[in-house]
Amino acid sequence: MIVSATTSDAKLLTEIAVQSKGFWGYSKELLSSWKEELTVTETIISKMIVFKYLINNQIIGFYILQIIYPQKAELEFLFIAPKFIGKGIGSQLLKHATIKANELKIVSLFVLSDPNAVAFYKNNGFVTVAKKQSTIAGRFLPVMQKDLA
Repeated sequence: MIVSATTSDAKLLTEIAVQSKGFWGYSKELLSSWKEELTVTETIISKMIVFKYLINNQIIGFYILQIIYPQKAELEFLFIAPKFIGKGIGSQLLKHATIKANELKIVSLFVLSDPNAVAFYKNNGFVTVAKKQSTIAGRFLPVMQKDLA
């Protein structure tokens, strides 16, 4: 079940983000260096569009959508608890985010993708439109876009 997140979910959403990122084999040092980038705050939840995926009242995934221009939005976060990765939950959350974006009359949805997630986003209709320098020197992240109907 996908429902709106509340500010009291901030700590758990952050834990899921860090665990999910760690699933891809990043070192503890790298994960630690990304702590600020992976932190979900109460302010983020109150100002952005945040939905969580529940199984038996347990949060196992979430996404954060931010309106960046009148008709453009960025998928800031989409993370799944590691033991649920590969079970279709990410696709369900992405579909939900797309529906929400359509309701808000968004015409382009962007995501700054982790290299490990590029295939997932391509399979869901995103294309790479640019690259952005990551916080790691010499590492570039794909900026992906999906035009919405």
